[in-house]
Amino acid sequence: MADQTQQPAATGQEDYLDKGVDAAEKKFGGGKIDPAKQRSTNEKITDKARGMFEKATGKDVPDKFSN
Repeated sequence: MADQTQQPAATGQEDYLDKGVDAAEKKFGGGKIDPAKQRSTNEKITDKARGMFEKATGKDVPDKFSN
């Protein structure tokens, strides 16, 4: 079932990690954080996390968690 609130053109392709960060922002941001406006920053954060995971484990991030 597709999420009706997503804006595919604006947010691009989101993987599970991106969606998790968005959900955390909505839950803990007190309504003051708009995940769509933070997409660029969030993408940098999740890309860094993926890189750290790959460096630490020597394995690629599973496709579900990497776009």
